Amino acid sequence: MATDPRTALTTLVTALERHLDACATRDGEEDPRVIAAYNDLADAFEDYDEALLEAHGEVTPFEVFSDEEDDEDYDDLEDMDDDLESSGDEVAAPATGRSTRTDYDDEADEDLDEDDTDDDEE
Repeated sequence: MATDPRTALTTLVTALERHLDACATRDGEEDPRVIAAYNDLADAFEDYDEALLEAHGEVTPFEVFSDEEDDEDYDDLEDMDDDLESSGDEVAAPATGRSTRTDYDDEADEDLDEDDTDDDEE
């Protein structure tokens, strides 16, 4: 049975609040309350993202790193971004491995930007 996105969202907001409370009152770097709240938050987010996808065919623009391999992949992407930025080339967005919207038209957005420029010149 699929989870209702509204219920999953309520759980996510509660997890965010618990995470903030745990961080605000933490006792050192490895506070078990912060670690537990972090894990609960990650689980709640994934549940919400899945419920949103199942119910509406949409996803959020966020990603949860779940292990060291993901962290290493992200570090590699940051290194590539740094190299591209120093060369002046455009930086590509990292691949997330999650569903992404494919119905967004970048060219239409550029057309809007051009229209805005024309208005400013008049």
